[in-house]
Amino acid sequence: MKTEPNHPRLSHRSSSVAACLSVVLLTGCLSGCASLQSGGRPSNPLEALRYDIGQVLADSIFIPSQASVKVVSLDTKEVLFEHNSKLLMRPASNMKLLTSSASLSVLGLQHQFKTAVLADSLSNDGSLCTNLFLKGYGDPDLVSTDLDSLAFLVQQHGLKSVTGGIVADISYYDDISWGYGWNWDDEPYSYAAFISPLSVNDNCIAVTVTPGDSSGKAVNVSIHPASSYITVLNKATTVTDSVVHPLVVSRLFKEHLNTVIVEGEMKQGGRTIERQISVWKPELYAATLFQEALERRGISVGAKPAVGTAPQTSRELASYSRNIVPVLVNLNKVSDNLSAEMMLKTISAVTDKAPGSAQGGVYAVHRFLSTFGIDTTTYQLADGSGLSFYNLLSAEMIIQLLQGMAQQKELFPTFLQSLPIAGVDGTIRTRMRQTPAQGNLRAKTGTINGVSSLSGYVQTLDGEKLAFAMTMQNFTLPTRLYQRAQDKIGALLAGFSRPGRTASPRP
Repeated sequence: MKTEPNHPRLSHRSSSVAACLSVVLLTGCLSGCASLQSGGRPSNPLEALRYDIGQVLADSIFIPSQASVKVVSLDTKEVLFEHNSKLLMRPASNMKLLTSSASLSVLGLQHQFKTAVLADSLSNDGSLCTNLFLKGYGDPDLVSTDLDSLAFLVQQHGLKSVTGGIVADISYYDDISWGYGWNWDDEPYSYAAFISPLSVNDNCIAVTVTPGDSSGKAVNVSIHPASSYITVLNKATTVTDSVVHPLVVSRLFKEHLNTVIVEGEMKQGGRTIERQISVWKPELYAATLFQEALERRGISVGAKPAVGTAPQTSRELASYSRNIVPVLVNLNKVSDNLSAEMMLKTISAVTDKAPGSAQGGVYAVHRFLSTFGIDTTTYQLADGSGLSFYNLLSAEMIIQLLQGMAQQKELFPTFLQSLPIAGVDGTIRTRMRQTPAQGNLRAKTGTINGVSSLSGYVQTLDGEKLAFAMTMQNFTLPTRLYQRAQDKIGALLAGFSRPGRTASPRP
C-alpha cells in the first residue's frame, strides 16, 4: 500500500497538551477576523466562522509551532479567513497539487504513459533476436502483470530465443534517481523509492513475515513477487513471552544491495507483518521480472539483464500504455511520491526533450503557475512529491492555484476527482466522519516529520464553493493533534451558512 511520507523510525513525543498552558487567544491580527469581544461569539455568521476558526488555532498545541491558513469563496472571491497566509511553509505532499495540476495542463487528458519492447535485430522468421530492450516512458503504475502481458505479446509475435539479454532502456529520464533534498536514510522505505522511467510495482518488493511455530524458531519470510533479483537475510526469531527486540524489516541499503534483512523477534501466534521495501536499481528489477516472465513462456534469454539504449533501428514488438487520468487519481488519492516524481520528469521530457529532469519539470511548473498570475519568485520548489524539506510554499500561493484550477473548465473535473474525499477514500477516508465535511470536502493531505497540511475544496450548507489551504509545522507533538485541528476547520467550513444564499446540490 502506498502511504504518505513519514519517517518510520522517528517517534513523536507523547502528548502533554493537558499539561500545557490554558488555551490562549491568537495574538496579532488574524486578517479578516472579527475582533473577539467581551460578549463572546459574534452573532454574524461570517464573523462567527472566523471566531470559531480562531478558537481552533488558539489551542495550546500551536504555542511552539506555526500555522498558516487561508479560506476564500470561489463564488464571491471574498476572503473568509486568513492567518499567516504569506508565511513560507513546508508543504509536504501538498506539493502534489502543483505537480498534478501542471501535469494535466502540460500533458493533457489524452496523454499515454507507454512501456515498449524493442528488438535490435530479428531473424527473418521472427523467432530469434540478439537483445530485447524494455523501454520505459514514465508509467508509475506498471505492475508485474503488465510485464506478463508484454511477455505474452512477444510470444505471440513468434520470438523463441534472445541470444543476448534484456536491456533496460531508461534514456527517457536523466540519471538522477534521488530527489533533491531527500534524507539519505529514507532510502529503504517505500515512500522514497528510486526514480526511473522504467518502474514496476512502485519500485518496491512486498515482504511478509509470520512467526515460527515454536519458540526459538526462525520467523517465516516471503517476498512478492518472487524474483531472483531479491535475496532475503532472515535473522529474526520467534519468542513465547515478551518481545525484547521489535521486528525490523529493511534492506542493506548502505551497501547498495537488494538484500532484504529481517531482524528482531516476533511473538508466537502473533499477527502477520507486511512491509514494502524499495529496491536498488529498479530498472534492472523490471528487466529481471520481464525476463522471468519470458522464460515462463518458454522464451530463452542468454545473458543477465543490463542497462542500455535501444538503437534507432530497433523494431518495436509490443507496447503497453496507460492514460494519465487513473495515474493522476492514484497520485493524489494515496499520495504516491513516485508517481509525482515521475510526472515531474515526464513534464520535462515532453516540454523540452528527453531526457527529462526534475529541474526541467520544476521550470515547467513555474511556467504553468505564472499563467495564474502567481509570482514565481515568492516560493521555492525542489521536487514533485513534497518529500524534500527544501520546498517552501505559502497558503496564499496554494489558494491562487486552487482558484486558477477551478476556472479550468476542461481540466477541473478530473483534478477535483483525483483529490481524496473526507470520510470516503484516499488519505482522508477516516477523517471528518459524521460531520458536514464527510463526502463533501475534497483535499490533498501532506505529512512529513513536523509538518501537516490540508488544502482543497468544500461546499458550505448553502452550496457556496470554498477553497482552503492550511499548513502546520515545527511541532514535536503527535501529528494527529494537528490533523484534528484541520478536521475541525474543515467541518466548520462545510457547516457554514449565511442568509441570502440558495442551497445547491453537492457533488
